[in-house]
Amino acid sequence: MSSDETPNVPTPRNSREAVREKAQRVHAAQSRARIMRRIIIGTLAVVAVGAIGTAVTLAVSAQVSKPQLSPTGMHGDGVVVSELSASAASDAGTATPTPDSSEAEAPAEPTAEPTTAQKVDIHIYVDYLSDDAGEFERANARQLTNWISEGAVTVTYHPVALLTASSNGTKYSLRAAAAAACVATHSPDQFYAFNHDLLDDQPEVNTDGLSDSELADLAGAVGVDNTKTVRSCIQDGDYLTWAKEATTRALEGPLPGSDDLVLASTPMIVANGEAYVGALDDPAEFSQFVLTVASDAYYQATATPTPTPTETPAE
Repeated sequence: MSSDETPNVPTPRNSREAVREKAQRVHAAQSRARIMRRIIIGTLAVVAVGAIGTAVTLAVSAQVSKPQLSPTGMHGDGVVVSELSASAASDAGTATPTPDSSEAEAPAEPTAEPTTAQKVDIHIYVDYLSDDAGEFERANARQLTNWISEGAVTVTYHPVALLTASSNGTKYSLRAAAAAACVATHSPDQFYAFNHDLLDDQPEVNTDGLSDSELADLAGAVGVDNTKTVRSCIQDGDYLTWAKEATTRALEGPLPGSDDLVLASTPMIVANGEAYVGALDDPAEFSQFVLTVASDAYYQATATPTPTPTETPAE
């Protein structure tokens, strides 16, 4: 039995047109997606460039608004101590050497000191995290104080930062050296006492050390003038760059007052251009070294006789 009904099946031509229309729709959708991606990527790029530009601008502005500062009153990156206030002399003069054990004998007190005619120029390089620097200060603070008070020596302290990487990332050596520069600049009469306290009661190596706030508190405890200014100087890190550059200069040498010495470790003590290589915890040995240096200077000064005029015979 036959039927005149035509099956509802698209002809090949209709099928090709349907496929073409579908492909066009897919292509249009893909084109729109590509355009949207380009717009999004372009927008993100503009935002990123703008953020980088803003960051650079802020960084440059910060550098311009806060120039690199250098402490005042420094001589060869050091703080000259030629006389002491009564409080500084009292605080440092009470320091006593700390023996390594209860059975150790205290170092003998020196029996002589340089005279004003043999005045010795002493330079002491200190890293405030250095155990050896603290040991030297505790052993020799008393006699250094006496010599300065008697006018027998001039002592110049040089804060340096060799152990910046030894404080759990807090850069204590660098910050302490910068804090010392703040006190030297804004309250020089209290520098000696501040320097002594930093060395006398040190944090241990590989600990965080004192915070900036605690350093400022210590400065206040020694009676600095301009307390707010000193605190701001310490907490803002005004002299961090100076401390880093001063350390580099000392490492490159020559050290002030010497021909070829360079900083090798701390403490480094140089008297009249000659480095001390004796025991750091023996004030008698250090005293003998200073006396020898003073004696050498005296004999060098007197070795060359002053020429005397000769009389012209009368005619």
